[in-house]
Amino acid sequence: QVQLVESGGGSVQAGGSLRLSCAVSGYTSSRYCMGWFRQAPGKQREGVAGINTDGTMGYADSVKDRFTISQDSAKNTLYLDMNSLKPEDTGMYYCATRRLCGGTWYLNPLLPNYWGQGTQVTVSS
Repeated sequence: QVQLVESGGGSVQAGGSLRLSCAVSGYTSSRYCMGWFRQAPGKQREGVAGINTDGTMGYADSVKDRFTISQDSAKNTLYLDMNSLKPEDTGMYYCATRRLCGGTWYLNPLLPNYWGQGTQVTVSS
């Protein structure tokens, strides 16, 4: 049974940093596409970043050069390092996975096969 459990969310001031983690069980994370999505109150869920099975990574324009996605295969854990946080980064952050990689799948919230329960990130100005 596939299970994704996020942690690391919290409240920070603008300009601060957070590291989100996603513990994966039920399969080997490096064999599937992994990504992070977020949803702000009253808004649709949106893609943030993704990492493919070949190690290539991609980011939404809004977080490029501020966020870094990475993966520790030995720990079967996905990470999202978030720097220079802005109030507009506030939202629930979800870890997600998809069996098939391709293109900018990590920008489309309709494509993942499995989701975590989310972790809240709040950035104050």
